[in-house]
Amino acid sequence: MAKNHALQQWRTEDSIELYGIRNWGAGYFSVNDKGDVVICPDGPEGPHIPITEIIAGLQERGYDMPVLLRVENILDSRISSLHKAFRKAISELNYRGQYRGVFPIKVNQQQQVVEKIAQFGAQYHHGLEVGSKAELIAAVAMMRDTEACLICNGYKDEEFVDLGLQAQRLGFNVFFVLEMPSELEIVLERSKALGVRPRIGARAKLAVKAGGHWTDSGGERSTFGLSVAQIVDVVDTLKAHDMLDCFRLLHYHLGSQISNIRDIRKGVMEGARLYCGLVKEGAPMGYLDLGGGLAVDYDGTHTNYVSSRNYSVSEYCTDVIEAVMSILDAENVEHPHIITESGRATVAYYSVLLFNILDVSVVEEVQLPESLPEDTPEPVQNLREVLHSISLRNLQECYNDAIYYRDEMRQLFSAGRVSLRERTLAERFFWAIIMKIAEEKRKLKNVPRDLQDIDVSLADIYYGNFSVFQSLPDSWAIDQVFPIMPIHRLHEFPSRQGIISDITCDSDGRIDQFIDPQGMKPTLDLHPLREGEEYYLGVFLVGAYQETLGDLHNLLGDTNVVSIRTNPDGTFEYVREIRGDSVGDILGYVEYEPRRIVEDLRSIAEQAVRSGRITASERFSVLQAFEDGLRGYTYFER
Repeated sequence: MAKNHALQQWRTEDSIELYGIRNWGAGYFSVNDKGDVVICPDGPEGPHIPITEIIAGLQERGYDMPVLLRVENILDSRISSLHKAFRKAISELNYRGQYRGVFPIKVNQQQQVVEKIAQFGAQYHHGLEVGSKAELIAAVAMMRDTEACLICNGYKDEEFVDLGLQAQRLGFNVFFVLEMPSELEIVLERSKALGVRPRIGARAKLAVKAGGHWTDSGGERSTFGLSVAQIVDVVDTLKAHDMLDCFRLLHYHLGSQISNIRDIRKGVMEGARLYCGLVKEGAPMGYLDLGGGLAVDYDGTHTNYVSSRNYSVSEYCTDVIEAVMSILDAENVEHPHIITESGRATVAYYSVLLFNILDVSVVEEVQLPESLPEDTPEPVQNLREVLHSISLRNLQECYNDAIYYRDEMRQLFSAGRVSLRERTLAERFFWAIIMKIAEEKRKLKNVPRDLQDIDVSLADIYYGNFSVFQSLPDSWAIDQVFPIMPIHRLHEFPSRQGIISDITCDSDGRIDQFIDPQGMKPTLDLHPLREGEEYYLGVFLVGAYQETLGDLHNLLGDTNVVSIRTNPDGTFEYVREIRGDSVGDILGYVEYEPRRIVEDLRSIAEQAVRSGRITASERFSVLQAFEDGLRGYTYFER
């Protein structure tokens, strides 16, 4: 599409279509007439905040890129929209239970995130799900609403159970979900010791399996959960202890990011069938926990592709309620309260990674000699003939010949039979051939497979001031796709095709898969850099998992984090600022002691003074530079 507009006036509407922001932005992001990406926390009709204004304010406050930007209003909106959609479905279908959402802390464990969810979610009795002792303690400290559910998943030892029982004593609505058969004995023993009657649930291993990256989370061979036979054993054990009245919840989890609504519906129906069976066994029950799975449409295609979903939130809620009712009404079983553990769909839109481009590597057209000396190596002469013989009919043949003669020249160079300049000349002819083939192949309707990736080899490399491994680990580990685009200059034609490299010295620290209205593409439409001007990109929908999973590759640490809240009049406030890791912080994480490092450096510098390599005054400036470096940001500072 961009090529068709190269000779005419480029409009912001063209950028909106090119980057698909309407498709994946869910109404929270758009582009204004000045060509800047704007944040619309209250939807298209609400205030529009240009990200460039936010960046300018951050720079005035002394913050460098990269920055993780959080928008509190979007988090509020995600919680509200989920509850309103369920309430609408419950009302329209005359469902007799209620909806109780919970946020699984593992999706984003940052204190600010959990605190805001607990605060804003209290009006909807939106609770939390935990899977470890640390998460449980954090959840109890954050929650204020005793009607909200506190779901305890994960492997549980005695201390975990004790903490949950103590939380129940404080008035919290705690559920112990049995993940393994041995946990029941622990729960029964500790509840008896503390004199607290527990609320018990069981995680079922359903036969239904969903597609996607996380398919192993569900199915009969999933790591956690109880088989049907083991759940029946739980019933019998509780009956024997006269504690069947404690069995209140059935839980299952098909997996994260379930893109196909049919998988969700089949899982709900199987779970509802098990729920009916437990009620008929005499368990009071009352809660059906469907786990996570509500997907995010990362690529904006609205399909059942792994990075998308073929349903809306409204369709999800309606299908869940209808599926539960279809099973329970037939069995004359009272409707339970529905719990979902929607984490990704709650926080993904909430965060945007912003970074600046430090430099760009461009494959440029080279000047080739009009004639060659007689002693020019034969492979170079052959490459020159290939270049002049390229036509639409022989692109594949010329491509094959170019590779052959280039490789032949490299072998001669390795054997010491040609000079460095002769090899350089061969490389220049080779790239001239590749560039000409790339230009000609655009005229073909059917491009040979070998020629399809030529554009990637010719793409510019934009070096971004961030770490893939720290800020976008799923992009590296599982090829997760996130929307990426420039956040300004969108009224200009993006004339360059590029891939993005981070500042780690690792070949995997790059992004070369991008969303496209027609599917995935290996390059991103970008603008040429301007001398003396910053160029900013944004990676959107990164609120789920990325902060928790990030690592310290090359000792690049957490980025600066800034939260804003927008006001109805279009203004916004910086409500929280967290400095990113300093070099000293990071060294401490990997067991170095910054104070000892300084002392060692002082000793080394003093030895340099004694040996005459530096003066005493130079020693001061050397040590000052290292001490400043320890206090500095781990990323590139302007």
